[in-house]
Amino acid sequence: MRFEHVLVVGAGQMGGGIAQVVAASGRRVSLHDAVPGAAEKALETMRTSLGKLAEKGGAPADEVLARVSVVDGLTPADLLVEAVVEDVDVKAAVFREADATLPPEAILASNTSSIPITSLAAATGRPEQVIGMHFFNPVPVLKLVEVVRAVQTSDETAAAIVGLAEELGKTPAEARDFPGFVSNRILMPFLNEAAYALLEGVAEPEAIDTIAKLGFAHPLGPLALADLIGLDTCVAIMEVLHDGLGDPKYAPCPLLRQYVAAGRLGRKSGRGFYEYG
Repeated sequence: MRFEHVLVVGAGQMGGGIAQVVAASGRRVSLHDAVPGAAEKALETMRTSLGKLAEKGGAPADEVLARVSVVDGLTPADLLVEAVVEDVDVKAAVFREADATLPPEAILASNTSSIPITSLAAATGRPEQVIGMHFFNPVPVLKLVEVVRAVQTSDETAAAIVGLAEELGKTPAEARDFPGFVSNRILMPFLNEAAYALLEGVAEPEAIDTIAKLGFAHPLGPLALADLIGLDTCVAIMEVLHDGLGDPKYAPCPLLRQYVAAGRLGRKSGRGFYEYG
């Protein structure tokens, strides 16, 4: 299946990056966000990113951005990629509206990092055409796409999304529909334990991250990575893991909850475990 027109819903860090990568592949993109001005802000972020890539031999920013249109609502397309807030009710509402708006043959994909795809599929009349397409941040740089099959997802849908990921220059890896899938089931307890190490006074943030970077050859330490993801998103994912798997080891660290309550969400708010100018 050739996806000529892709609707991206949600224009935050992830949605904007997804729109950029899809447009850079030569496809037409419609970008929608319910927050006024969010899609326009995403276009400016894309322009900066594309400018840097153009210096390394990538396509000119204007050429790629010409394929991206900001739309006021959901519009018919060959594929939906949903990238809204990590809230099952909000995502399900998007899928219900997309099911009523996109043509019957269209595929509906979610960029969720933890919410069961089966529950989103059940919100539609085309559950066999619903799938998880989990990109990683920053989307234009990181190669992985975690392809998550719901119980209902057809082989044809999975094959089409694997093929699209490859055409976007990504490496797809298939996972079954369990809370957190593979990536966050492994990653979130790591970040959570780093927060516990800070809470218990084992070391300062810089030392925790330096040990992880140099000891494990990670490009970012766990606390800096949590700031990049967003501490509120980390807490939301941990709660999905905790509720879905029933194991207390997935409960969010109290320090994470405290920072979120204080509005210290990481890079996007200017302060999390670190301060950002």
